[in-house]
Amino acid sequence: MAHLPTPPCEQHTLCKCCGGGASLYGVVDFHKSCEEARGKFLSLAGIPVYYYRCQKCEFIFTTAFDHFSIEDFRRDIYNESYVLVDPDYLEVRPHANAGVISRLFADNKPQAILDYGGGNGQLSDRLRICGYPLVDTYDPFVPEFSAKPVRCYDCVVSFEVAEHSTDPLRTFTEMTELLSERGLILFSTLVQPKEIEQQRLNWWYAAPRNGHVSLYSRSSLQAIVQRLQFKVGSFSDNLHVLFREVPDFAKAFLPSS
Repeated sequence: MAHLPTPPCEQHTLCKCCGGGASLYGVVDFHKSCEEARGKFLSLAGIPVYYYRCQKCEFIFTTAFDHFSIEDFRRDIYNESYVLVDPDYLEVRPHANAGVISRLFADNKPQAILDYGGGNGQLSDRLRICGYPLVDTYDPFVPEFSAKPVRCYDCVVSFEVAEHSTDPLRTFTEMTELLSERGLILFSTLVQPKEIEQQRLNWWYAAPRNGHVSLYSRSSLQAIVQRLQFKVGSFSDNLHVLFREVPDFAKAFLPSS
């Protein structure tokens, strides 16, 4: 892991969501993972990862991986050991997410879906079995699915991806560019809890070994979508939608605008 910067870090930087001023907020060991919430701990790596927090939109983020290439991420984050820090990645999460999509679109299926950041393609496979006519997977970190689509989709789904982005504005922009004019983006990322000032980086979701480099507040999500001229809605602290206008296939669960 010689690719991560060593201290000292800059005391201040610019927020990646709203462009406001962000200050150093805290530091954790590189091996802090989401599995700590289940009582499973990796040995310390001895590599500090510093996070900043925006004073305006409260976005929490690290710049430690901003210089990483796709190859760097494949080697140091999304490698053969990744399953140890995210065992649900292989089957549990794709199965659960397919259920979420099937319930939302039970009466009116979108005709073309893209699973953005879809990993091993399991979600797309399950949706095809459920009768969705066209489902593609795109994930630049997985060679099999690394070719960027050349078409647009009625619905772009993106589960547990936004927190991995070193450039949130670019990531959300790319998703909107793959969306039809009257389409919908369904995505998940856990927003900061109300007690974030008490938990700070002890929050289980602040996990650099999982590649969690961007930790959103509701205000930071709003800041991004405003820059993209989209609207945002949330079903929960973890599940959200972006849209310009509510498409017909989503009117059963979103009010028309």
